[in-house]
Amino acid sequence: MAITTHELTRRFGTLTAVDRLDLHLPSGGVIGLVGPNGSGKSTLIRMLLGLVRPTSGTGTVLGEELTDPRRYAGRVGALIEAPAFVPALSARANLASLAALRGLPRARVDEVLDAVGLSGRGDEPVRRFSLGMKQRLGIAAALLPDPDLLLLDEPTNGLDPAGIVEIRSLLQRLGADGRTVVVSSHLLSEIEAACTHVVVIRFGVLVFSGPVEDLLERAETVIEADPEEDADRGRLAELLRADGWQVEMDPAGRVPLRITAHGDRAAQMNRAAAAAGITLRALSVRRDSLEDVFLQMTGGDDGELARARGAAALDHPASAGSAADATTGARR
Repeated sequence: MAITTHELTRRFGTLTAVDRLDLHLPSGGVIGLVGPNGSGKSTLIRMLLGLVRPTSGTGTVLGEELTDPRRYAGRVGALIEAPAFVPALSARANLASLAALRGLPRARVDEVLDAVGLSGRGDEPVRRFSLGMKQRLGIAAALLPDPDLLLLDEPTNGLDPAGIVEIRSLLQRLGADGRTVVVSSHLLSEIEAACTHVVVIRFGVLVFSGPVEDLLERAETVIEADPEEDADRGRLAELLRADGWQVEMDPAGRVPLRITAHGDRAAQMNRAAAAAGITLRALSVRRDSLEDVFLQMTGGDDGELARARGAAALDHPASAGSAADATTGARR
């Protein structure tokens, strides 16, 4: 496992940012870390980097104890918030300075520029770079030590659609190379597109951890099926209900059957109809996205989240305010 935690907790006074978190994150691939604003994602990343000490609990990073980050820091790269570089210096000069500070071979500079697609722009001053190019340069800096683990906090923040696609492709390449990439993001569509594994945190509490496809199994699928023969509508509805499907049927029989299920069940439903000798002239499917599932698990809007936070505080006074992130906590 690349990362494990057991009842990992971080409090800032009465504020619980991360609450008894148990994680087992696999090695290799891209792992998405998602949750509403203030769910403790940044606090967790900072604890993994040794920037914030846990209040209680244990954990390991790359097989080393979380309490001694010096033992694994050289194998970890990180991008926290917006990357900072000297604007007047070239991308290559900025990276060369960072490599010298860390005692890394200068040859790594050209290697990481090539890895992030900036090999042709290395001699340009950073002040000319777009936001997306600066983000890629930040990831290049994180790659300088040739890390086994990469921790990226909102790497697509502020990027335009083209920049988001660039960063997504880069993360997928890094994960395919055998690195473990942990990326926090508010863009659920990007998590779904880029990640192999996802962790959902709400108020500092773990809601879900596992492969993306396992989370999508919770998605609700609505299927509309229209038999070729009107007389088969009632028979198909009875057949599907007997198999435990939720079926809505227009009493007048003027619209297709509406079937609700979880997971990808359209092919199974089609086979069931065919086995009963029922031919379908139309079959349409609408499946919840990862964003739909996420909102069902964490709350739909800020007002709903605020009410849930208040209820959680009443139920667990010791964990009141558990939705803080590390930026808030670091100011205390």
